[in-house]
Amino acid sequence: MKKQKKDLEKHSYGVGDHAADTMIKTLVKKFSAADINEDVVREMIVTAIKAGRDGLDRSDMKIMNTALKEMRYSFKTFKPFRRVRKVAIFGSARTKSNNKDYILAKQFASLIVQRGWMVITGAASGVMQAGNEGAGTSHSFGLNIRLPFEQDANPVMLDDSKLINFKYFFTRKLMFMRESDATVLCPGGFGTHDEGFETLTLIQTGKADPRPIVCLDHPKSKYWAGFKTFCKEQLARQKLIDPRDMDLIYFTHDAQDAADYVSNFYRTYHSMRFVKDSLVIRLLRKLGRPELAALNREYKDIVAKGTIRQVLEPFEEEQETGHFHSHPRIYFHFTRNHFFRLHHLIQRINTWK
Repeated sequence: MKKQKKDLEKHSYGVGDHAADTMIKTLVKKFSAADINEDVVREMIVTAIKAGRDGLDRSDMKIMNTALKEMRYSFKTFKPFRRVRKVAIFGSARTKSNNKDYILAKQFASLIVQRGWMVITGAASGVMQAGNEGAGTSHSFGLNIRLPFEQDANPVMLDDSKLINFKYFFTRKLMFMRESDATVLCPGGFGTHDEGFETLTLIQTGKADPRPIVCLDHPKSKYWAGFKTFCKEQLARQKLIDPRDMDLIYFTHDAQDAADYVSNFYRTYHSMRFVKDSLVIRLLRKLGRPELAALNREYKDIVAKGTIRQVLEPFEEEQETGHFHSHPRIYFHFTRNHFFRLHHLIQRINTWK
């Protein structure tokens, strides 16, 4: 046992100086708010010291420093609202308040808030302001990016504590994905498509959990119809994506329909994570034997081995997320490809009352 402990200490992440590593451990022990995070805090300090010792350029060091500060402040701001579902709304900052897409975005935000959700936007004008107006300040977050033009915070979020200002797009993008449970895309420019394609890529590759993605525009608009045609004719037809990847996107012209689709995605499905080789899907209610049998029959193509099983107790590895402990779970050895099929499975579960 002593030898194992010495080997662990020998290979632990440190600066390579026993006295310095001991000082870091003592410092972390004194100021860490939670014992479970002490190892992570220690490693962050070690990384900072190593970066300084590596002789990196000052610009490199400033990027690391600013990114870490932006993430810390963002996580701190979102933490009190973690148990509230949130939808990220994207769209053009140039859309006028009398535009039908502006009105539609505002309607959607109002409807989703009535379902107990909150809204996250880029905090600027146009569709973003519409989303914040529809949700109201108390149910809104604004993730503003500092730009030389057209990106001042809108009046709804300007003086609110849930407005976060970012220097870097990449930290802002992380927060949009990390803190939201759904994505709604309204007509917009490069930025809107950037966020949309990034979300699709992360879900398609399994780097983000499944979520509802909605393309929303007004009834007479052909904006998303053109996008859908492009994806089918240029991406799917040329086998650059699986045609069924398009099932990850829901197209609608109706705010009520969009709100229903987003909220119903979490009707029975709650969340998921991997525990060793198993995909664990948390549910809001226990499945009956016929339902479990149906899943095994209909989704055996994404089960690498064994069957889909149900358990009512959390796995030991889930201890850090205690507020999920009351949920029943299904678990199986997922093939880790064809994530649109995982999306189908979730939708199937949500059809059962």
